[in-house]
Amino acid sequence: MKRYAVRFLAEAIVDLDRLYFYVAEGTSYETADRYLARIERLCLSLATFPKRGTAIRGNRTGLRSMGFERSATILFRVGADSVEILRVLHYGRDAERVIDEMTDS
Repeated sequence: MKRYAVRFLAEAIVDLDRLYFYVAEGTSYETADRYLARIERLCLSLATFPKRGTAIRGNRTGLRSMGFERSATILFRVGADSVEILRVLHYGRDAERVIDEMTDS
């Protein structure tokens, strides 16, 4: 079975940091740790099955989105040998706008 390299791009890392502190402020650091670990595990699982989620139409080849526990939207791009995690948006925050920006460029 082919394995894809999974990479988190800079904006996705910033999104994850913000999400971590948001969850930690509302609950606890332990809860935030567990929540982010589940998101990261889902993202890393794209290494073996990368074409999950929904394909996004537009000018960006391989752009897809996938929901996480009804509380986040993960935007990613599937290439020939890799998956790039582009954004992780809490509650799909601004997802349509972000997707429009990605497909317009």
